[in-house]
Amino acid sequence: MAKKTQDHGPAINDPELYEDLRDEGMSKGKAAAISNAAARDGRSAVGRRGGKAENYEDQTKDELLDRARELDIHGRSSMTKGELIEALRKGQ
Repeated sequence: MAKKTQDHGPAINDPELYEDLRDEGMSKGKAAAISNAAARDGRSAVGRRGGKAENYEDQTKDELLDRARELDIHGRSSMTKGELIEALRKGQ
């Protein structure tokens, strides 16, 4: 059975993938970026592209705080390193 997708307008170039990503809990912006890249480059190309991210556990607390600041994670200044890692993984 085909999945019915909403009309997201011209900003979303692969609405089916966008809906799947949103159903998985991804933010609207990230889902839109990935679905549009997949529409542009092909779905198999999107997974291969990108840099190599450092493991959060290998970063210092100050580095994690900087990243949390970039993502505007609230309460970051009072978080432990483990709490920062957890918040960063949820915020991405």
